[in-house]
Amino acid sequence: MSVLERVREQERIADEGMATHLQLGELRERLKRDLVERLGLSIVVSMAENEDVAAARDEFSIACMTILNTEAYGEIPAETRQVLIRQVVDEVCGLGPLQPLLDDPTITEVMVNGCDRLFYERDGELYPAERVFETADQIMLVVDRILAPLGRRLDSANPIVNARLSNGDRVNAVATPVAINGPAVTIRKFSNRISSLAHLQRLGSVPAWYAQLLAWAVRARKDIAVAGGTGSGKTTLLNALSCEIDRRERIITIEDSAELRFDSHPNVVRLESRDASLEGTGEITIRDLVKNALRMRPDRIVVGEVRGAEALDMIQAMCTGHDGSLTTLHAGTPHEAVSRLVLMARFGMDLPTDLIEKQIASALDFILMSRRMPDGRRYLASLCAVDESDAGGVSLRECVRFDEPSRSWTMVEEPDFVARLVCEGALSEKEVEAWRSSCA
Repeated sequence: MSVLERVREQERIADEGMATHLQLGELRERLKRDLVERLGLSIVVSMAENEDVAAARDEFSIACMTILNTEAYGEIPAETRQVLIRQVVDEVCGLGPLQPLLDDPTITEVMVNGCDRLFYERDGELYPAERVFETADQIMLVVDRILAPLGRRLDSANPIVNARLSNGDRVNAVATPVAINGPAVTIRKFSNRISSLAHLQRLGSVPAWYAQLLAWAVRARKDIAVAGGTGSGKTTLLNALSCEIDRRERIITIEDSAELRFDSHPNVVRLESRDASLEGTGEITIRDLVKNALRMRPDRIVVGEVRGAEALDMIQAMCTGHDGSLTTLHAGTPHEAVSRLVLMARFGMDLPTDLIEKQIASALDFILMSRRMPDGRRYLASLCAVDESDAGGVSLRECVRFDEPSRSWTMVEEPDFVARLVCEGALSEKEVEAWRSSCA
């Protein structure tokens, strides 16, 4: 077959696929209209709002199958019937084109870029979805369905919304005039599959000796900041570290959108910030919650992410008897993490940089980097000890080095606390020697 013939064949296949897609869309709209006509609009709305979603889907599916069996729909292949029923049911009592993506446990993120553009992430790679939204009104309808139970709305007066679904999924939605090409929605799906350092070890994200070192650091009540880029796995790593906290300790978690899980811990208080209402009142910031947490008799404070003036309160909490606290922040390197902490702390109070750095050196023990590679895989990267420099600023000592090309780890310098744990009797010399042999 010549090049020209191959091109024509590809165009023919593409045209057939487009025709099939258009035909399916017409059948779907027709079936939806017939469903409403058959059951009545009030009954459809009542069933769609039923709390028992599974029962509602079953009833709608049966009604759709009954309609498709009439002569008006002729001979439609069984496979096409199932696709039509699923799509109609998804639109009536689900989230339309988003529903199959949200139901797929292998998909970690869903992105709507206006009409005709819908993508999802699986194993760190982005893929275009087979079915997309056809109009901006369809997107807004789905967004309203997501936000209505939360008492929120998206419109031109309130064009940016951040919310958390009941299952923990995080939703960000923007509309005109902010979104130029139509409404955009990003849903980061919550996954409770990764819940420990042992799980990360099985995934190859961290070697056994490194995971053991981090577990000891948490148990030794070291203050740790997890830094990394967007989607690098900071929250997942923070959750894994938190699982190493002793069950006898009282933990206060503070988050923008509650994602941390402490199912095995009996004494946990979970706090979540709140945006202002439509009237502009009722806002509760991360900083408000950090200040309040100090009055709740915490053994440890875990802040999901510091991104503003609350950094100063977090640093002060670490310096005033709340050792072993954990947090995350956006940064590409340990030095960038320190710079960002200084900048954010100055939002809270206009203090000299050298004084803030001295506080950071006193508060933080370690900065742990999280990396996301081009292929989508995530790794626990370098670990740096935080010390006070001779000049009174921050000095970073690399304890564990991560080599990105080979994706391997090297123990550069053993943290001081390991030997101290042996002296205190918290660790035996034998188990530490075995650990040292494993990371040599």
